[in-house]
Amino acid sequence: MLQRPSHDEYSSYYTGYIGLVPEGDYVSILNSQEKALVSLFSQLTEEQALSRYAPGKWSLKEVLAHITDTERIMSYRLLRIARGDTTDLPGFDQDIFIANTSFDDVALTDLVKDFQAVRQATLALLPTITETAWTRFGTANTFAISARAIAYVIAGHAQHHLNIVEQKYL
Repeated sequence: MLQRPSHDEYSSYYTGYIGLVPEGDYVSILNSQEKALVSLFSQLTEEQALSRYAPGKWSLKEVLAHITDTERIMSYRLLRIARGDTTDLPGFDQDIFIANTSFDDVALTDLVKDFQAVRQATLALLPTITETAWTRFGTANTFAISARAIAYVIAGHAQHHLNIVEQKYL
Protein backbone atom coordinates (compact mmCIF):
# COMPACT_ATOMS: atom_id res chain seq x y z
CA MET A 1 0.00 0.00 0.00
CA LEU A 2 1.26 3.47 -0.94
CA GLN A 3 2.11 5.47 2.17
CA ARG A 4 1.02 9.07 2.62
CA PRO A 5 3.95 11.42 1.91
CA SER A 6 5.51 13.34 4.77
CA HIS A 7 5.41 17.15 4.75
CA ASP A 8 9.05 17.38 3.67
CA GLU A 9 8.23 15.60 0.38
CA TYR A 10 6.35 18.47 -1.24
CA SER A 11 5.84 22.23 -1.36
CA SER A 12 3.34 23.75 1.06
CA TYR A 13 1.30 24.66 -2.03
CA TYR A 14 0.16 21.02 -2.21
CA THR A 15 -0.74 20.61 1.48
CA GLY A 16 -4.43 21.26 0.89
CA TYR A 17 -4.67 18.75 -1.94
CA ILE A 18 -2.80 16.01 -0.10
CA GLY A 19 -4.91 16.63 3.00
CA LEU A 20 -8.07 15.85 1.00
CA VAL A 21 -6.94 12.28 0.29
CA PRO A 22 -8.53 9.95 2.84
CA GLU A 23 -6.64 7.25 4.66
CA GLY A 24 -6.80 3.84 3.03
CA ASP A 25 -5.71 1.94 -0.01
CA TYR A 26 -4.61 4.51 -2.58
CA VAL A 27 -5.73 2.49 -5.62
CA SER A 28 -9.18 1.96 -4.09
CA ILE A 29 -9.38 5.69 -3.44
CA LEU A 30 -8.59 6.47 -7.09
CA ASN A 31 -11.13 3.91 -8.30
CA SER A 32 -13.86 5.25 -5.99
CA GLN A 33 -13.10 8.79 -7.03
CA GLU A 34 -13.30 7.87 -10.69
CA LYS A 35 -16.73 6.32 -10.14
CA ALA A 36 -17.93 9.40 -8.25
CA LEU A 37 -16.74 11.82 -10.94
CA VAL A 38 -18.12 9.74 -13.79
CA SER A 39 -21.45 9.32 -12.00
CA LEU A 40 -21.76 13.02 -11.26
CA PHE A 41 -20.84 14.26 -14.74
CA SER A 42 -22.80 11.53 -16.53
CA GLN A 43 -26.02 12.75 -14.87
CA LEU A 44 -25.66 16.23 -16.32
CA THR A 45 -27.28 17.40 -19.51
CA GLU A 46 -25.21 19.30 -22.05
CA GLU A 47 -26.96 22.50 -20.94
CA GLN A 48 -26.22 21.85 -17.25
CA ALA A 49 -22.58 21.12 -18.08
CA LEU A 50 -22.25 24.61 -19.54
CA SER A 51 -23.28 26.26 -16.27
CA ARG A 52 -20.91 28.47 -14.30
CA TYR A 53 -21.47 29.35 -10.66
CA ALA A 54 -20.37 32.96 -11.27
CA PRO A 55 -19.36 35.16 -14.20
CA GLY A 56 -15.81 34.45 -15.31
CA LYS A 57 -15.71 31.02 -13.65
CA TRP A 58 -15.21 27.82 -15.58
CA SER A 59 -18.13 25.81 -16.89
CA LEU A 60 -18.61 22.31 -15.53
CA LYS A 61 -17.19 20.98 -18.80
CA GLU A 62 -14.09 23.11 -18.31
CA VAL A 63 -13.74 21.91 -14.71
CA LEU A 64 -13.80 18.28 -15.82
CA ALA A 65 -11.31 18.99 -18.62
CA HIS A 66 -9.06 20.79 -16.12
CA ILE A 67 -9.13 17.80 -13.78
CA THR A 68 -8.18 15.58 -16.72
CA ASP A 69 -5.43 17.84 -18.04
CA THR A 70 -3.90 18.23 -14.60
CA GLU A 71 -3.91 14.49 -13.96
CA ARG A 72 -2.31 13.92 -17.36
CA ILE A 73 0.49 16.34 -16.47
CA MET A 74 0.91 15.06 -12.92
CA SER A 75 1.06 11.45 -14.10
CA TYR A 76 3.80 12.41 -16.54
CA ARG A 77 5.69 14.07 -13.71
CA LEU A 78 5.16 10.97 -11.57
CA LEU A 79 6.58 8.78 -14.33
CA ARG A 80 9.63 10.97 -14.86
CA ILE A 81 10.46 11.29 -11.17
CA ALA A 82 9.78 7.63 -10.34
CA ARG A 83 12.10 6.57 -13.16
CA GLY A 84 14.90 8.71 -11.72
CA ASP A 85 14.81 11.58 -14.19
CA THR A 86 16.16 14.64 -12.37
CA THR A 87 15.41 17.10 -15.16
CA ASP A 88 13.59 20.17 -13.84
CA LEU A 89 10.01 19.75 -15.01
CA PRO A 90 8.20 22.94 -16.01
CA GLY A 91 5.00 24.24 -14.51
CA PHE A 92 1.90 24.95 -16.56
CA ASP A 93 -0.71 27.68 -16.64
CA GLN A 94 -4.15 26.18 -16.16
CA ASP A 95 -5.84 29.33 -17.40
CA ILE A 96 -3.95 29.22 -20.70
CA PHE A 97 -5.00 25.59 -21.12
CA ILE A 98 -8.67 26.56 -20.74
CA ALA A 99 -8.38 29.76 -22.78
CA ASN A 100 -6.87 27.94 -25.75
CA THR A 101 -9.49 25.24 -26.04
CA SER A 102 -13.21 25.11 -26.55
CA PHE A 103 -14.22 22.42 -24.10
CA ASP A 104 -17.75 23.81 -24.06
CA ASP A 105 -18.04 22.62 -27.69
CA VAL A 106 -16.93 19.08 -26.82
CA ALA A 107 -19.63 16.53 -26.01
CA LEU A 108 -19.80 15.89 -22.28
CA THR A 109 -19.66 12.15 -22.94
CA ASP A 110 -16.31 12.66 -24.71
CA LEU A 111 -14.94 14.67 -21.79
CA VAL A 112 -16.02 11.92 -19.39
CA LYS A 113 -14.35 9.29 -21.60
CA ASP A 114 -11.16 11.36 -21.69
CA PHE A 115 -11.12 11.59 -17.90
CA GLN A 116 -11.67 7.83 -17.62
CA ALA A 117 -8.86 7.11 -20.09
CA VAL A 118 -6.42 9.31 -18.19
CA ARG A 119 -7.43 7.85 -14.82
CA GLN A 120 -7.03 4.32 -16.18
CA ALA A 121 -3.58 5.25 -17.52
CA THR A 122 -2.66 6.58 -14.07
CA LEU A 123 -3.88 3.36 -12.45
CA ALA A 124 -1.91 1.29 -14.99
CA LEU A 125 1.26 3.24 -14.17
CA LEU A 126 1.12 2.65 -10.42
CA PRO A 127 2.09 -1.05 -10.34
CA THR A 128 5.19 -0.30 -12.41
CA ILE A 129 6.62 1.92 -9.70
CA THR A 130 8.89 0.16 -7.24
CA GLU A 131 8.88 0.76 -3.50
CA THR A 132 12.19 2.61 -3.81
CA ALA A 133 10.92 4.74 -6.69
CA TRP A 134 8.01 6.09 -4.64
CA THR A 135 10.47 8.00 -2.46
CA ARG A 136 12.52 9.44 -5.31
CA PHE A 137 12.59 13.19 -5.60
CA GLY A 138 12.52 15.45 -8.60
CA THR A 139 11.76 19.06 -9.32
CA ALA A 140 8.46 20.20 -10.77
CA ASN A 141 7.64 23.87 -11.23
CA THR A 142 10.83 24.75 -9.31
CA PHE A 143 9.80 22.75 -6.20
CA ALA A 144 11.24 19.48 -4.93
CA ILE A 145 8.63 16.75 -4.75
CA SER A 146 8.60 12.97 -4.29
CA ALA A 147 6.89 10.53 -6.59
CA ARG A 148 4.41 9.50 -3.89
CA ALA A 149 3.58 13.13 -3.15
CA ILE A 150 2.67 13.59 -6.80
CA ALA A 151 0.42 10.54 -6.61
CA TYR A 152 -1.38 12.09 -3.66
CA VAL A 153 -1.65 15.43 -5.45
CA ILE A 154 -3.42 13.65 -8.32
CA ALA A 155 -6.13 12.32 -6.02
CA GLY A 156 -6.30 15.47 -3.90
CA HIS A 157 -6.58 17.83 -6.86
CA ALA A 158 -9.47 15.84 -8.32
CA GLN A 159 -11.16 15.75 -4.91
CA HIS A 160 -10.70 19.51 -4.51
CA HIS A 161 -12.57 20.16 -7.75
CA LEU A 162 -15.20 17.54 -7.02
CA ASN A 163 -15.88 19.35 -3.73
CA ILE A 164 -16.17 22.69 -5.53
CA VAL A 165 -18.60 21.21 -8.05
CA GLU A 166 -20.76 19.78 -5.28
CA GLN A 167 -20.66 22.98 -3.19
CA LYS A 168 -20.93 25.70 -5.84
CA TYR A 169 -22.42 24.23 -8.99
CA LEU A 170 -25.00 21.70 -7.86
